[in-house]
Amino acid sequence: MAKGTHGIFKCQHLFLLLISTATLLATYRGIAQPKQTQMQAALSDSARMRDGQHDFDFEIGTWKTKLSRLTEPLSGSQTWVEYEGTTVVSKVFNGMANLVELTAKGPAGQFKGLSLRLYNPQAHQWSLNFANMKNGMLTIPTIGEFKNGKGEFYAQDTYNGRAILVKFVIAQINADSCRFEQFFSDDGGKTWELNWVAVDTRVQDAAGN
Repeated sequence: MAKGTHGIFKCQHLFLLLISTATLLATYRGIAQPKQTQMQAALSDSARMRDGQHDFDFEIGTWKTKLSRLTEPLSGSQTWVEYEGTTVVSKVFNGMANLVELTAKGPAGQFKGLSLRLYNPQAHQWSLNFANMKNGMLTIPTIGEFKNGKGEFYAQDTYNGRAILVKFVIAQINADSCRFEQFFSDDGGKTWELNWVAVDTRVQDAAGN
């Protein structure tokens, strides 16, 4: 080998090594940057999700309730029973939960219901956990959120041994009244049957609040 050839080979080898390293770095950056961009976008989307922990603040207080209930849902029956009573809503943990106590009477007898509503700050959703005090058992919670001034909550449940979907809607909300509706579906959500309507009107205290 001629004198100096070894040095030339070493220089060529080093040059090729530098090129290979630069290529790998460029490739890594090309892969990593999109992933970082996707992660940043996901974090940004999460940050843009509205904080709904005070969605039920409007309802804190005492309300006069008019309740209508379909006696035999999903049977073709159109027999409804009526009740009138009082609903008291109490805030828990600064609005991240609230407790609803409903007592009403009508021709069909007395109705007592309890609902514990819990806010999930990670999912930005509420779970509504209801119990008819006649049996003291919690139903499967409906889960959802408020959008554009309306709350919609859903669950998979059973009724008379049949799998159904449940939809609970809170609408027509203002300072002094609101409306609650419950629907069942036994065809996967293609059609919905209304079986519960409650209209609440705020009870003013002595100071007019």
